[in-house]
Amino acid sequence: MLTILGFAMIATFLVLIMLKKMSPIAALVLIPALFCVFVGKGAQLGDYVIDGVTSLAPTAAMLMFAIVYFGVMIDVGLFDPIVRGILRFCKADPLRIVVGTAVLAAIVSLDGDGSTTFMITVSAMYPLYKRLKMSLVVMTGVAAMANGVMNTLPWGGPTARAATALKVDASDIFVPMIPALAVGLLAVLALSYVLGRRERKRLGVLTLNEVLVEERETETALVGARGSADGKTAVRTGGAGSGAAADLPGDRSDDGFQGLDPDRPTLRPRLYWFNALLTVTLLTAMIMEWLPIPVLFLLGAALALTVNFPHMPDQKARLGAHAENVLNVSGMVFAAAVFTGVLQGTGMVDHMAGWLVGNIPAGMGPHMALVTGVLSIPLTYFMSNDGFYFGILPVLAEAGQAHGVSTLDIARASIVGQPLHMSSPLVPAVYVLVGMAKVEFGDHTRFVVKWAALTSLVVLGAGILFGII
Repeated sequence: MLTILGFAMIATFLVLIMLKKMSPIAALVLIPALFCVFVGKGAQLGDYVIDGVTSLAPTAAMLMFAIVYFGVMIDVGLFDPIVRGILRFCKADPLRIVVGTAVLAAIVSLDGDGSTTFMITVSAMYPLYKRLKMSLVVMTGVAAMANGVMNTLPWGGPTARAATALKVDASDIFVPMIPALAVGLLAVLALSYVLGRRERKRLGVLTLNEVLVEERETETALVGARGSADGKTAVRTGGAGSGAAADLPGDRSDDGFQGLDPDRPTLRPRLYWFNALLTVTLLTAMIMEWLPIPVLFLLGAALALTVNFPHMPDQKARLGAHAENVLNVSGMVFAAAVFTGVLQGTGMVDHMAGWLVGNIPAGMGPHMALVTGVLSIPLTYFMSNDGFYFGILPVLAEAGQAHGVSTLDIARASIVGQPLHMSSPLVPAVYVLVGMAKVEFGDHTRFVVKWAALTSLVVLGAGILFGII
């Protein structure tokens, strides 16, 4: 019964958010609460929620202060050179922009943190997608898949969890998997090319002047309408900065869009190397685990605000500018805590995992690595990495050993589902992605699931073809 209710709860959640019948926050809270009552454990709902909130509180704190920290770094211009380079390559070509999104997301993913990747990628690419009227779900989907492939880095999380759960060395898992993961990344770039061609076919290849003229005509019409309505006439003056572009100073250059305003008052060019050193130190501390990540971002955000904006009104303005993202993401994380708390507290996860493992045909025993790879795709989507790697993977590895399949083969196969996992409703970072991109979570899910699952299968197929798995 718990197995059926567990799958029913997950299916209900996904259907409702994809059909936009409920908001993700409401669905994450109300649906598990209702199913908790169905299970007959409504009296324990409070305990389950508190346990879930307690387990996710450090993640919520990390995301809150990470958003503030990287938001400040974006404000002061730390990432402007990278953004300019990517955007100079992209120009106003939708195909280049989609491929550039994948490349940027993959590069930034080297720090091992999905939230960081999504904040930088969206901040850089969002103005281009909006200006050219491109599909924003293409941006979120491509960024999530690129980050999912790179999330398999030893310091990214899943590889370390697999190594810990199976008591093997993380490098023995990751290093042999590099060719298969490289094929997966190439698959993401190829998919980006296909999606970019689709966007180019839909929109055409625009020059910068065409886009600015179209915007200027639109704004002139709007100004004229307002002038007619209130009896006033709006007059704009100036040279190249007049018209629509006047509202976005510095948003363009001879090379095309820059995305980030190079004349914004929050820039701190004299502190560029201090901010760069601070960020490198912070990322190094994360990788070396000198302090817990939430503590590192808390200290980093406080130091970045104090040095870059020493006056209290400026600090309050920066915090206010990023408050919406902080509230949206932290609220979503705590709502997800209800979902995970009920899944784990009622025992649904354990029963679902036991049912799946128990229904593996006996003849598949010698192919347990393949079975593990296939199962990792849906299981890491429907549950947290901790639940899969510490709860299910050891059972799969034990079954594999009974049939002569090495633990390392099982461990390598277990990480192939990460391209899909990064769009799971149980991954806090995905709410940073869709929140900053102003994309409905249901729209993102409906778009990305099929492509991310295909990417995971490509990684698994490459691993088998190269004899890695």
